[in-house]
Order: sequence, then C-alpha cells, then structure tokens
Amino acid sequence: MSKKPATNGGANTRGNQLTKFVAGSRTRKLPPEIVDAAKQALLDFTGCAIGAANQNVAIAAKKTAEAWNAAGKAQIFLGGKTAPALAALVNGAMAHAMDYDDTHPGGAGHPSGCCWSTALAIASHHGYNEQEALSGFVTGFEIMARLGGGGPPGVGRSLQRRGLHPTSVFGRTGAAAAASAMLGHNEQQIAYALGIAATTAGGLVGSFGTDSKPFHAGKAAMDGILSAQLAQNGFISATHLYELEKGLLDAFIQNREVEVPPLDFEKTWWLLTNGFKPFACCRATQPSTQTARKLAERVAGKKIIKVKARVHPNALVTAGKTNPRTPLEGKFSVPFCISMGLRGYRAVYTDFTETTMRDQSVMELVPLVEMEAVQGQAPHSSYLDVYLEGGEVLHEKTDVVLGHPENPMGWDDLLTKFQGLVEPVLGAKKTEELYQVLRNFDRPGSLAKMMPLVGAK
Repeated sequence: MSKKPATNGGANTRGNQLTKFVAGSRTRKLPPEIVDAAKQALLDFTGCAIGAANQNVAIAAKKTAEAWNAAGKAQIFLGGKTAPALAALVNGAMAHAMDYDDTHPGGAGHPSGCCWSTALAIASHHGYNEQEALSGFVTGFEIMARLGGGGPPGVGRSLQRRGLHPTSVFGRTGAAAAASAMLGHNEQQIAYALGIAATTAGGLVGSFGTDSKPFHAGKAAMDGILSAQLAQNGFISATHLYELEKGLLDAFIQNREVEVPPLDFEKTWWLLTNGFKPFACCRATQPSTQTARKLAERVAGKKIIKVKARVHPNALVTAGKTNPRTPLEGKFSVPFCISMGLRGYRAVYTDFTETTMRDQSVMELVPLVEMEAVQGQAPHSSYLDVYLEGGEVLHEKTDVVLGHPENPMGWDDLLTKFQGLVEPVLGAKKTEELYQVLRNFDRPGSLAKMMPLVGAK
C-alpha cells in the first residue's frame, strides 16, 4: 500500500479542500438526518462527561483549570466558567475519561470529545446559538473523520500501529476547524489555524491505560481553539502539512505504507457512520465483550480451562494488555473484558472498579484467554471458543457489535446509557430535563438552557 503523491499547489490540494470546507460552513445547510446525528453525539458526549465527574483525570484537569483563574464565559461541566481553551480541555478529558464515548469506525478516534467540547466552549463564551454550535461540531467531525479514516489500511489504524493515537493527532485539526468555522475566519486564517494544529499533533498509544489517554481528547480541543485564536491574531503557519508529501503523514508514516481516503466532502456525510459504545472500554474490546456476555449463562457453574479469542489484529495494538493491574488498564485488555463478560458483568462504567479487580472469579480467567489476530477479520467482529473441564467446547460469535453503524444504537439505547451515567450525578429530575434539552438541541434557546444544567451542582 502506498500513498498517491499530492499535487503541487492549486485548487485541488488537500489543504485547500480542507480550508474551503471550513469556510463553507457559514452557508452550509445541514440536512435533518445530520442534525439528528449531531444531537445523538451531543447526548452521548454530555452523558459520558458528566458521568466521569469523579474520575481522577476529571478532578485533576478541573483543579488545574481553576488554578489558572482565566477569565471567560465558557462553561466547565460541573464547574465554573473560564476561557474557551481551558473549558474544552476539561470537558474533552471528562468525555473520554471512561473510554465510553463515541468512536469513528474508520479509525479517526473519538470525535465528540474533541469537537463537541470545542463547539460548546466557543459558543458559550461568545454567545453563539445552537445552529452555530451544531455547524461547528459537524465541520470538525467531518474533517477529523476523513483525515484519520480509511479502516485497517487507512491513516488512523496505521498511526496506531506506529504508536500514535489518532484522536490526539487529528482531534486538533477537527477542533481547529470547528473553532475557525464558528469564529468566522477567512480562508487565510483557516489555513493558518489548520497548520498550527498540524504542527502540534501527537499523542502516544503507550499512554493507554492511564489518565493521559483522555487527556489526548481534551488537549486536542484546547490546542484546536488555541490554533484558531492565534490565526485570528495574525499568526503565520505552514499550510502544506496536510499534503501527501513533506507533511504530517510523511513525518509519522515514513515508509508510506498507508491508504489515504479522499476528502470527499461533496459526496457523503461521515457523521452518519459514527459509532457509539455499549461498554465502557476500548473500542477494540467491544466485540469480544459482547460475545463473552452471550456465553455467561452457559458457562455459569462450570470450570473453564481455556478461552480462544479470534480478533482483529488492531485489538492487540490498542487493547492487548494481558496482565491489567488497575481498572483503567482493564479497559485496554481484551482478556480482562472477556473474563468480565463470561462472569456476567455488563461492562458498564460501574464495573471497572477495584472491586472487580479483586473478583477472583474474573481474575482467574484472564491468563486463560488466548488471543489470535486474524488478518482480514472485520474490526467489529469477534469469535470465542470456551473450553470446559470434561471436554465440552462452547462457541459464540459477534459479527457486528452493537453501536457500529451496521448495528446502531438508537435514541432509546442512548437514553438508557445517558440515564445510567447522569442520574447518579444530577438526579432523575435534572437528568430528564437535560435529556429533553439535548434531544431538541436545534430549538432556539436550547444552549442557554443546557449550560446551567451542566454547570456546578
């Protein structure tokens, strides 16, 4: 696999395509199905962020932001008001804290943590309305998803295999695009903002299982806003960094073994292929977790001597921890998630605790799980063979995990997830009020209603 060379300047360069798309947000009318998809992403983003109120990364980020004492009107979830970049840092990190937030199947990472935190921070600080916030989010999402897309041979997965987290790499671009669109930048300012975002790109897969992973989403949003603000104030950056030669990809994928998807903005909406998570763990663990849960009743009371899991090769890259020592590491361990599923755990956020780590019935299974990476297997599939004492072997599979666009979670599914996350924090009455605001976010006045509900308790 190799990249096709870029053209040298002119209207067809990738940088120019990105700039034009951002600039076009001012007059672009969003179809009803895109508005609905954006609202689903907003509901999931908000639920994941509020549900993470007591997560370590949320507490640390909030304390740090408050210590800066920066003036601003941007709302920190369950906190005060501050500068947009700081609010986006905290809210983005909160949304990704439990690894329960949306993830694009194409490989770009977790778009809402970067793009919704940016859009809400800019809107609440500057007094923009719901339509401007929706447009900003969609603009950032469409750019982030394409730049990191392409599936297993594409950009995001290729970055992961090289130790780079696509959420951190292209979340900055998506956030910069969202901020520039909402701030009404001209095309030169947009190009500079995207260039600044590109030169700050980074984030290591080696950080998975620590607070640094959710920090990637928040920092991407923060840097995207900073990029847009610098460009607005006259900062000049390199504008060729999204071309296929001598740019970001040449630096990160130096052997050029990658298939780069086209920037097909005029043909389709990538937001319609967004994915949501039924389980509070890494995307690569989701199919195996679902498959294991199907077997829980059949293995109850029986001695398991071995488990064979056939997974997509990327599962070993991002979720291959074989000896998780903390609940957070457990989220990035296919063997741990399979073991939880076989023991009947729902694998929701309240299951990834020290109590579960001390559950001997779970932990004794972890070393019995053997992972086989199968080239060509769909990333959204999983196949398990469970070997029982006495010779019986149980088989189960998941062809398309729940939450994938081919097996989507609808509004009812997302509401159940939202309630489970938010009610313990805000209570049932306030949770229902917030849900109604988010479900109808395209109605005038919704943003003004939302901010007090997600503010300090």
